[in-house]
Amino acid sequence: MPPKGLSAAEKRRRLEELFHETKEFYQLKELEKIAPKQKGIVMQSVKDVLQSLIDDNLVATDRIGTSNYFWSFPSSALQSRKAKIDELTHELEKLKEKKSEIQLNIEKAKGGREESDDREELLKKLAEAKTLKKQNTDELQRYRECDPTLLEAKEKAAKCALESANRWTDNIFQLQTYICDKFFMPREDFYSRFGIPEDLDTIEN
Repeated sequence: MPPKGLSAAEKRRRLEELFHETKEFYQLKELEKIAPKQKGIVMQSVKDVLQSLIDDNLVATDRIGTSNYFWSFPSSALQSRKAKIDELTHELEKLKEKKSEIQLNIEKAKGGREESDDREELLKKLAEAKTLKKQNTDELQRYRECDPTLLEAKEKAAKCALESANRWTDNIFQLQTYICDKFFMPREDFYSRFGIPEDLDTIEN
């Protein structure tokens, strides 16, 4: 059975993650080369995924000369998500109030009659309000999967992991200096004997 492709939400998450990890500015053709290799997003869908992130203000874009450039930084994306969640929450509350008002008007419109033009119109408006409420609720839920608090916790964990990795790298360098000086061992022999890559270095943010 062939492997299942990535969902639209997963493609969005991975492409946004690419921007946040590299903190670089890209052209579309660059993303179409990098995203399939690093994030498993097929080249044909990169443009649509990128546009969906732009539409949600999670990726910024600007034209410089004859080329369009795209970028997204974690702090900017976090603020965009907070603003979108606040907007959807406010809209949801308004729809709840509207629904209550329509239901009250329906009760008043019955007026002892089984059917009326007013009642039919109010029922139609109620159905439309319910549909709109569901759409906003679904969209709000999609953004809650990217809760700012969770994103902040992930950033702290990543920072902690980076600091730990660099601390161990520094320990290896100190041990290398001690052994090489004490036993007159060439540094390249130290790397070879202990199976350490010669390009070992600290990781920058």
